[in-house]
Amino acid sequence: MSFTPTQIPEVILVEPRVFRDDRGFFLETFHVERYREGGIDLPFVQDNHSKSVARTLRGLHAQETKPQGKLVRAVEGEIWDVAVDIRRGSPTFKQWVGVTLSADNFRQLWVPPGFAHGFCVLSESAQVEYKCTDLYDREDELGLRWNDPEFAIAWPIDDPLLSAKDADAPDLADLSARLPHYGG
Repeated sequence: MSFTPTQIPEVILVEPRVFRDDRGFFLETFHVERYREGGIDLPFVQDNHSKSVARTLRGLHAQETKPQGKLVRAVEGEIWDVAVDIRRGSPTFKQWVGVTLSADNFRQLWVPPGFAHGFCVLSESAQVEYKCTDLYDREDELGLRWNDPEFAIAWPIDDPLLSAKDADAPDLADLSARLPHYGG
């Protein structure tokens, strides 16, 4: 199992060891001691699972006072997963990382607390599972516009399918007072 820091060192790409044979495959999708050694050392309290059709874009989502770390993986299909640093005062503020996660590559992305998260579906459909370090709180939720020029995210799809909430999400500038602080 490998844990590779990305361009933003707190965002970690996890590549589990996959054992394959004629019957199929086996892998560990989480092991507390190995993940702790790899730099992911927060308790997980909630698991989420979504299914989306091609061109769906979900995000960008975060929470204001209860930031969630997320360990994200695709269990069906292929997605492009994005983590954006929205922590005021952070040396990587407004920077983003995007990686392809798929049912075939088994990769996971660690999105630390204080980052906004989103993904788009590259395949006909995709199922995504992610573990969270804090509980979802609708009142605490922050939604940021997926195509905010402050981030200039190079999404690999045009004309995405968005929820009404994501389509109406504000720009970063409109939320500056609600952003989490960098504690580094």
